[in-house]
Amino acid sequence: MTTPHRSPEILRYTAFSADPAGGNPAGVVLDAAGLTDEDQLTIAADLGYSETAFLTAPPAELAGQERAYTVRYFSPQAEVSFCGHATIATAIAHAERHGAGDLVLATPAGTVPVTVTEAPDSTLHATLTSVEPAVHDAAEKDVTETLEALGWSATDLDPAFPPRIGYAGARHLILAAATRARLADLSYDFERLKDIMTSLDLTTVQLVWRESATVFHVRDPFPVGGVIEDPATGAAAAAFGAYARELGLVPDGAALILHQGADMGRPGELRVELHVGDARVRVSGTGTRIPETDVP
Repeated sequence: MTTPHRSPEILRYTAFSADPAGGNPAGVVLDAAGLTDEDQLTIAADLGYSETAFLTAPPAELAGQERAYTVRYFSPQAEVSFCGHATIATAIAHAERHGAGDLVLATPAGTVPVTVTEAPDSTLHATLTSVEPAVHDAAEKDVTETLEALGWSATDLDPAFPPRIGYAGARHLILAAATRARLADLSYDFERLKDIMTSLDLTTVQLVWRESATVFHVRDPFPVGGVIEDPATGAAAAAFGAYARELGLVPDGAALILHQGADMGRPGELRVELHVGDARVRVSGTGTRIPETDVP
């Protein structure tokens, strides 16, 4: 692998948890000016997190706008169009250096506003607003092949939640487990699922189980990114919010809580807000820096 030609400051943050041992770790480079695509991929691969975010100057249409940036996201194996947890991590890292407030991020998927607020206990919370979401039908044969790769059967699915592909910056196949035990037991054919997801241009498979009217537990296999599972997935959470609203599974205006990562030993919490009259989905959570002493 080629060594990057400069040594940017590489930060490590977790998103959707105030505990460094919870949530989803991400790499953050707040000044990636001069880094090539290969440099960024090398940094992401060396970190080994599901994604690393790289900030540079904003595009021309955002030039002159305060706290506006271009952001790109790299997994250990490839660039991805959008990553929610790395966006939250980046916003928290930026706020710790420049104060809470609003950011405007030009992502490969579109413009994503982010707001960071500070709670009375000094905890920072970041909220991203997704690009315009969409929900698409999932072909029966694709669902069948995915279930086979997961080691699931059709009877493992909750019939109230039909399979769909949700999009809010990246594509996710949404499958709902009928029981919490089914969701907890995740052991799948890595290469087979990776091939299926690559053919369908999927970023993750969003596996969900409904605990109550507005509380869900979720898991996200991520073999296309080179990791078995993503511990907390903001992009998939946004896609799921759009899916749940479009199918009438939750009311417009609902606020959902998604628990993710507990089955991996990295519990995190994602809040998904559906605003009446606005198709875009808001995903929020906290985050914190991972101390160097905690880095393997």
